[in-house]
Amino acid sequence: MSEFLSPPIWVNTIQSLVNMAQDLAAQPRVAVDTESNSLHAFREQVCLLQFSSRKADYLVDPLVLKDLSLLAPIFANPKIEKIFHAAEYDLICLRRDFGFSFSNLFDTMQAARVLGYPAVGLDRLLGDKFGIVIDKRHQKANWAARPLSKDQIHYARLDTHYLFDLRDVLEQELREKERLVFALEDFSRACLTDEQKQKSNGASWERFSARKDLSLRELTVISHLCKWRDKEAEKLNRPPYKVVMDDVFVALAKNPPEQRVDLSAAGLSEKQIKLWGDQLLSAIRLGAESPLVERKQAERKNDAVLRRLEKLKAWRKNVGLEMKVESDIILPKPYLGVLSENPPKSLDELRDLMKDTPSRADMFGPQILKVLGVKHAN
Repeated sequence: MSEFLSPPIWVNTIQSLVNMAQDLAAQPRVAVDTESNSLHAFREQVCLLQFSSRKADYLVDPLVLKDLSLLAPIFANPKIEKIFHAAEYDLICLRRDFGFSFSNLFDTMQAARVLGYPAVGLDRLLGDKFGIVIDKRHQKANWAARPLSKDQIHYARLDTHYLFDLRDVLEQELREKERLVFALEDFSRACLTDEQKQKSNGASWERFSARKDLSLRELTVISHLCKWRDKEAEKLNRPPYKVVMDDVFVALAKNPPEQRVDLSAAGLSEKQIKLWGDQLLSAIRLGAESPLVERKQAERKNDAVLRRLEKLKAWRKNVGLEMKVESDIILPKPYLGVLSENPPKSLDELRDLMKDTPSRADMFGPQILKVLGVKHAN
C-alpha cells in the first residue's frame, strides 16, 4: 500500500477544534490514539490526541486547548465506532484527563489477539498487512515538548491513518474464524470499565513490601527515602526513577551510609551526591530511628478458592493452546476470580456471572462447570 499523504491538520484553536468535531461527528467510524509523557513527567498527562476520518488526519494539542468537551459526544455516541489500537491505556488516560465515557469501540490489537496473532504491535501488523514501516523510536519521545518534530508528527498520524484498513482486514478474519463475537464482547467490556489503572508515578514504599530480602527496618528506611524522592520528583516534574533508581534505595537501606563520601558505594553519581547527599542521609537517619512500618498482608484466599482458581487457569491454558490463543482470550482474567470465589451451581448462574461475555458462557460454560466440580455439568 503506497499513497501520498497530505499533511495532518493541526488542531490548536477553538475554531479548528469545532471544525474537526463537526467532521468526526458526521462519520460512522473514527480512528483514535493518544500520546502521553509518562517517561518525562512526575504526573503523566495526555499531550497529543490523534484522530482520523476518511477525509483527514488531525493532531489535537491538549496543552493549548484545555477544554476538549466538544469531543465527549463523539466518544460516547454508540452510532460512531471508535477504532483504537491497544485501547485500554488510551481509555484510562482519556477518562483520567478529560472525563470521557465510551461506547462502540473496535480495538485492532485485541482483535489480533483473539485471532491468535503472535505479534500484535501496530508496527508489526501494518508491516505484515500493508508493507507500512513505522519508526517506533518516537514512542518514548517527550510529547509535552513543543514544537513537535516533523518525524514525530509523521509518526503520530500513522498511528491512526491506517486503522480503518487494518480494522476491516481483521474483522473479516474474525468472521472467517467465527470469533467476531468474542472480540465485540471484549470491546464492549472495555467501554464499561471505570477502573483507574493509570501508572502510579511516585509509587510509595509499599511496592517494596513484598520483597522477602528486606527487613522491616530496611523497609522503614526505604519508606522515608521514597517520601523524599516523591517530593523532589514532583518539584522537578520528572518521574521518580529519574531522580534516584529503586535499586539504589535498596542498597542504601541494606548498608546505611553515615557520610556523603559513603553514598557512592550504593550507586549514586557525583552529581546526585552533590545535589541531594545531605537530604538522602537525613532520610536514612530518620528511617533508622522511626517506628517500623508494617507490611501489607495480601488477603489469602481459602484453599478451596485457590484450588478452583488453579483448575480454571490450567483449563483455560489448555483450551488456549488448542485454539492457538493466549489463555485470557478463552476466559478473561476478571472471571477467574469471580468463578473461583463464587462458583456457579448451574449454567444459568454461570451465564449471570458472565453476562458481559455471553458467547464464552455458551461455548465454554459446560466445561467450566465440570472444572469447578459441578455435577451434571454436561
